Amino acid sequence: MRKNRIFALVAAFVLVFALAGCGKKDEKTEAAEGGSKAKVDIGMLKLTSSAPLFIAIEKGFFEEEGITPNVKWFEAAQPIAVATASGDIQVGATGITAGLYNMVAGGEKLQIVADKGREHEGYSSTALLVPADSSISAVEELKGKKIGITQTGSTYHYMAGRLLEEHGLSTADVELVPLNSIPGLMETLQSKNVDAVLLNEPNVSRVVKEGYGKVVAQIGDEFDYQTSGIFFSQKFADDEDVAVRFMKAYAKATQYYYDAALQKENGEVVPGENYDEVIEIIAKYTDQEPDLIKLGLPYMDRDGKLLSSDIQTQVDWYVKENLIDSSIDTSSIVNTELLEKALQQLGK
Repeated sequence: MRKNRIFALVAAFVLVFALAGCGKKDEKTEAAEGGSKAKVDIGMLKLTSSAPLFIAIEKGFFEEEGITPNVKWFEAAQPIAVATASGDIQVGATGITAGLYNMVAGGEKLQIVADKGREHEGYSSTALLVPADSSISAVEELKGKKIGITQTGSTYHYMAGRLLEEHGLSTADVELVPLNSIPGLMETLQSKNVDAVLLNEPNVSRVVKEGYGKVVAQIGDEFDYQTSGIFFSQKFADDEDVAVRFMKAYAKATQYYYDAALQKENGEVVPGENYDEVIEIIAKYTDQEPDLIKLGLPYMDRDGKLLSSDIQTQVDWYVKENLIDSSIDTSSIVNTELLEKALQQLGK
């Protein structure tokens, strides 16, 4: 009888501890139970448009999904696409350029899966600027003029071409001058060695504030444009369990970013509840001053959804301009299903 009583006490003791252990199981453990832990190499630049990735790392959203992020820093966009296609990294985050499309046309494989920044009406992202004392006040007046861009085949080249076409001109009507870098664009505008340049935020606001340039047109007010994206290597995309978990963490982060930095009241962008925290996170990862970051935060979809129809528009334009060797079927590189599944699991 005494043995039975002791056994019952021991069993009760074990049960209490087991229940306590279950009670302490945190969200990270529960999220990771559906699949194995995974280390994911992410290639990115130190740009403000990478904010959701920075947020997902800092807020532990990746860890909640059983993913250990390993950041690989790059100095330019094209090497990220190359590394993603080759499988040297599983995830790339960068601009969508003619170089990327040429890689795909040449047989390389990768998947564009989510938004990482786009031109959108009502938000300052990329703009056409002219010197402050220039007589140019409209895009139509650029005929015969010099326009500074970063590189041939870049997102800046594309935006310049599309902007001209929106106003009845073409790249044949102007001289596009590749200046290789953002600082190069700013210096050349200030020295007036070109008639206009394309610049991104926060540099647009800096130039206007310093008084040597003025905005003629905001790209987002002229046309929607998916400037950059999240890329998956083909092998990583094929591992649906981990890929969807990555997308869940990313979607949580885009929502966090949007609610903090992109909400509007009466047509004006207003800081959200976590605005200061998001600014500090971006500053930490980009080595920029918070006040500079506040000058211009890039637009992106709240759920990270890709403007997939624009990918075909881009390909068609690059083919027309002979910047892509051959056309490609964009359905082979655009994959929205992984994000959709992630959003369904998040209840969105």
